[in-house]
Amino acid sequence: MFKKGMLTSLIGILSVAVVVAFVYMFFEKDNEQKSERSAPSEEAAQQSENNEAETQPEGTAEEKPDSLEQVKEIFSLSKTGKVPHTPFIAGQTNIQEIHNQWGEPPTIDKSPIGDFAVYPDHEVTIGIKNKIAFDIRYYDPNLMGIQLENIQKAIGAPDEVKYYQDENVNQVIFIYQVNPTYQLKWILPKQTEQEPNPTVHHISVVTNLQQSVDDNESLSLDKKIGQLIFAGISGTKMSQNMNQLIIKYQVGGIIFNGDNLVSPKQTVNYLNQIKQANEGNIPLFFGVDQEGGRISKLPGGLINFPTNLEIGEINDPTLSYEIGKTLGNELNAFGFNVDFAPVLDVNSNPDNPVIGNRSFSSNPEIVSSLGIQTMKGLQSQSIISAVKHFPGHGDTHVDSHLELPKVEKTREELESLEFIPFHKAIKEGADMVMVGHILVPALDKTYPSSMSKTIITDILRNDLGFNGVVITDDFFMKAITNDYDIGEAAVQSIKAGSDIIMVAHDYNSVVQVHNAIKKAVENGEIPEKRIDESVIRILQLKEKYQLDHSKATQVNINKLNQSIQKVLDKLS
Repeated sequence: MFKKGMLTSLIGILSVAVVVAFVYMFFEKDNEQKSERSAPSEEAAQQSENNEAETQPEGTAEEKPDSLEQVKEIFSLSKTGKVPHTPFIAGQTNIQEIHNQWGEPPTIDKSPIGDFAVYPDHEVTIGIKNKIAFDIRYYDPNLMGIQLENIQKAIGAPDEVKYYQDENVNQVIFIYQVNPTYQLKWILPKQTEQEPNPTVHHISVVTNLQQSVDDNESLSLDKKIGQLIFAGISGTKMSQNMNQLIIKYQVGGIIFNGDNLVSPKQTVNYLNQIKQANEGNIPLFFGVDQEGGRISKLPGGLINFPTNLEIGEINDPTLSYEIGKTLGNELNAFGFNVDFAPVLDVNSNPDNPVIGNRSFSSNPEIVSSLGIQTMKGLQSQSIISAVKHFPGHGDTHVDSHLELPKVEKTREELESLEFIPFHKAIKEGADMVMVGHILVPALDKTYPSSMSKTIITDILRNDLGFNGVVITDDFFMKAITNDYDIGEAAVQSIKAGSDIIMVAHDYNSVVQVHNAIKKAVENGEIPEKRIDESVIRILQLKEKYQLDHSKATQVNINKLNQSIQKVLDKLS
């Protein structure tokens, strides 16, 4: 059986190879710091894990009426790797995004585990190693309205208590393991008889990716490459080919297409058979295109939602959230955990043969607002939302299933229209972005977007600040296979920055992609640490959504239709 917590362990091992900071995450400097916003030590006994080091002002701040709610809000934010009033995410945000938004830090404090960028104007210090933020510390004076008893009343006892003392401070650190990925630390002056209920000095949210694990739990190259493939094949039940994909190639995800979905019972049984075969491996992504409107693939007579274009005409973000939530409920019932939705393409070309009414609007603001709420509705049901199709498929004249579309727009034109929904969705917590197969000569004259380093790494990651999982559209589409060997195309896509290659049809093509990537690593064309970077992001996402091997039960279509109808009634 796949051990509980093994994903976290695997993330830790890979992080050693890619982000050295995580190896020493719990060992911080114990010397006196230069700045009151700097990164002092958090634990004396083991010379580790303290964030701090300002001297607590004399006196105690009075408790604010909303202190308990403030604690709960901080606790909730920490589950996503964030602190209040700060847009960055521990373990995900890169240094370039920080500099883009906040500029160069006025002070950088060095420590054995990384550099700590001090932003006094924002009351924040950010620990950075290998260009990734791994520790975000928040020093807002309003925290002094929170007393020790407020923390314990609001969120209970900590998972661990540590102490730190030097010539300047005598502190206690209350550590809450909010989920397998993040710790929340409350740093206060140590309790004394004179002050048994001290006030908070600052907080820290730290990635908890570094675990102590046995070497035999590390991933082989074959298993790493498997995680980079989202596979699909024909058939409606377990087959030898599917068994090979699971047992031999250990692919990271399975997409169900229309011909895989005959009835609710058949679909659930098929998913459960795959999960059973996969026990002992890393849990799988199970994905499907369930956008609503004309792209609704789940079987069984589910009541369909209006097209996104019709929803866009209503333009009610609350309604879009309810639709996303209901779609998520549908996917949960069948056992899926990934929805390749919503479409964030702007419907700027009325003659577009592939997007059309799948888009919410020709107005990028409407697309952004409704798409983001649909995404959040899906996420609320623990469904991973893959927003699509970056850099924007709305102004194409051909269907990428049949040939490679071309968009003749400048970078400035794209930024003023197509990029807007994706940029806003990224800021609102997008977990996965699907990159389409689109040639944009103004950005890359050689490669389509799904193979372009300029589009994936330079623009999507560096300029738009996306640190989640990048997945390609199906590489079995003729937009790719008409012009490229599918294996060579997959290698170029990984080199460009993609994390997951979608091969939604044909077992032999899946194998070809796997073998091509492995050969590229073995001959040095792709460094293995580049593979590790993607695997870390993939495992982080699987851990965030707590994917496991739990089997689905049979679907109650009537119950689902009742919930769908309640949402549809709000349209009238």
